[in-house]
Amino acid sequence: MDDSKPPSLSEEEQSQVVDDDHPRGLFTGLRTVSLLTLLSRVLGMIRDIGMATLFGNGPIMDSFSVAFKLPNLARRLLGEGALSTAFLPTYIRELEQNGRDDSWKLVTAVLFWLMIFCFLVVAFGEGFLVLMSGVAAPNSESQLLFWLAGLLLPYLILICLAAQINATLHALNHFSIPALLPTVLNLFWMVGIWLIAPFFSDAQTKITVICLSILMGGVVQLLLPFLKLLQLGYRPRMQWQSGFEQVQTIAVIMAPIVVGLSITQLNTLIDSLLAWGMAKPEGISAASSDTSLPFWQIFESGTASALYFGQRMYQFPLGVFGVALGTVLYPRLSRHAERKNEDLLRQDLTLGLQLVLGVGLPASLGLYLMAEPLSLLLFQYGDFDVHDAFQTAEMIRYYGVGVFAFMAVLILNRGFYAIGDTRTPVRIGVLIVVVNLLLNLLFIWWLKGKGLALATSLAAMIQSGLSIWLIREKIGSLDFSKIMRTCLRAGLATIIMAIVIIAELQIISPATQFFYRLLRVFIPVSSAVVVYLLLVRLLGIQEILTLLGAGKNSVEHHPKS
Repeated sequence: MDDSKPPSLSEEEQSQVVDDDHPRGLFTGLRTVSLLTLLSRVLGMIRDIGMATLFGNGPIMDSFSVAFKLPNLARRLLGEGALSTAFLPTYIRELEQNGRDDSWKLVTAVLFWLMIFCFLVVAFGEGFLVLMSGVAAPNSESQLLFWLAGLLLPYLILICLAAQINATLHALNHFSIPALLPTVLNLFWMVGIWLIAPFFSDAQTKITVICLSILMGGVVQLLLPFLKLLQLGYRPRMQWQSGFEQVQTIAVIMAPIVVGLSITQLNTLIDSLLAWGMAKPEGISAASSDTSLPFWQIFESGTASALYFGQRMYQFPLGVFGVALGTVLYPRLSRHAERKNEDLLRQDLTLGLQLVLGVGLPASLGLYLMAEPLSLLLFQYGDFDVHDAFQTAEMIRYYGVGVFAFMAVLILNRGFYAIGDTRTPVRIGVLIVVVNLLLNLLFIWWLKGKGLALATSLAAMIQSGLSIWLIREKIGSLDFSKIMRTCLRAGLATIIMAIVIIAELQIISPATQFFYRLLRVFIPVSSAVVVYLLLVRLLGIQEILTLLGAGKNSVEHHPKS
């Protein structure tokens, strides 16, 4: 096999690509993205505390959480999701075969047509929302939802274009600026919460101000990566005929990827819509037996908000590690697939699953055990009372158990897409949406809102299992001995860590004062991290030690032939 670099790449570019193929490139990039994502998630938690303090669990927060999901879902599908996933292997192929100058033409074409498409989607969406708002009852929760959705829809244009530029930077092995962008959004959001909203007394005006702050953050999120792309030499170069043909090719590849990547987001959106649509009116408890209510109104008011905050909490470890790993791993998998190097492809995918288990298992059990102390510490302020905090804790607990599965699905899907297989994730995904809906309908009658979260987590576990089973048919068998060894060692370390958490939660009694709430989170979490890392070293979970920069890189690297 001749894997030498084509002459269109400069010697510097060839050297960079070869170096990035070594496992140390994966760990270096992963540490960078994870640390910046950690910063973003910490600020995101502070932001969510502010939102909870201002609005509590109720109609305003319910409407905002649903409205914000619409552009966010589009971002994950059109921006950093399906489009970027379809674009990245095509861009790498263009870069390696024809060089960087010609690859800019593809970037320009995709950005141009994405911009046109997003403008059309937003224009149609705004028109639809205006019509719906006109028929809604004045000052109703539905009208508030339509108003907030209309405010946030333009964010779709900004973040989708930014995410597409980020995909280009990822293909060029630049990860820091893209990883910094969520922090930018959080900063603007927090300015709206603490520096602008307090000047207004009306809650609807406050949430409007916050939506406008999000839009301003979106503008900066687009400018920063674009300036970095210009620094790397990008100049818009549009060849209309060939550019449109390439975009058509990417669109064809993208269509099934939309389904494959949207499963978790679609399932959580279904959760939120069910919680919003099947909720009792505000002021009526879930235990109420009021026969005048429709039989299907089974959730407490505020369930959609509790789901939103629960999703935010499970997305903390998922974003800090799972998404970061997928971001760094996918360009490597795509390069291996382009060069027909299946050994390196299987090696990196195996390593990705080992890392998922080493981080995902303790994160899942830790969130389950710490759900209540975390919710009381982070959210019980202002209008967010103790009942809201306990309601949110249930969502954190049952979303948390699926963190390792959410991570595994993310990595496995990118394995399929790297080799050009877009159909298998679709087949699995359609099945999983049905499974999730059936589990929702099974659980909600006796578990109420937390049944929605549990159903989504169980669906992700089934999805990850099917994906592991079917990917063997495409690239050959992964090194399951390594995966199982990591699973057993990480599982043992996680169980011991859990015993420590349970013991400390029994010793530290609950209290309402902030200091004691802080201690009830800080002590168990700190102890858990220390105990787990000591066990990682004792049990020899080398990939986690290497990730932390505390061990030798024992991952094999097969040189090119």
